[in-house]
Amino acid sequence: MMKTITGDLLDLAVEGRFDVIVHGCNCFCNMGAGIARLIKQRFPAAYAADLATTKGDRGKLGTFSAAEVHTEGVSFVIVNAYTQYDWRGEGVKADYAAIRSVFAAVREQFAGRRVGYPLIGAGLARGDWTRIAAIIDAEMQGADHTLVTLPTAS
Repeated sequence: MMKTITGDLLDLAVEGRFDVIVHGCNCFCNMGAGIARLIKQRFPAAYAADLATTKGDRGKLGTFSAAEVHTEGVSFVIVNAYTQYDWRGEGVKADYAAIRSVFAAVREQFAGRRVGYPLIGAGLARGDWTRIAAIIDAEMQGADHTLVTLPTAS
């Protein structure tokens, strides 16, 4: 079952709270907005892993690239999850089948590790979080996984 905590996913990873963090990406090697932009700036190895994939390849949907990060005495893996094709235009950009496929692969490849993620697909990709959360819970059943939400401004 999905745990939920409030905080900064990247800071929590650096503090050693997670072995793996997963964030949603488009298939165009941009990492130009949202948490992807922050990851690109703070952990260039994750962006390099994204750039090592084919820009604009629709076949990336439902797969991921990954980079192991070593910082401040801590190591963790950043998973660039290809959960939307692009970012242009109106409407929902989140691809629910891709989200399902990515989390099934994350569960298999990172079994036994602590996985953290933001509201993947529900922010800039405009997906339905209730639907996405159900997908993640189903695919990560039995795994140690945590949604990290940002604190709300008061």
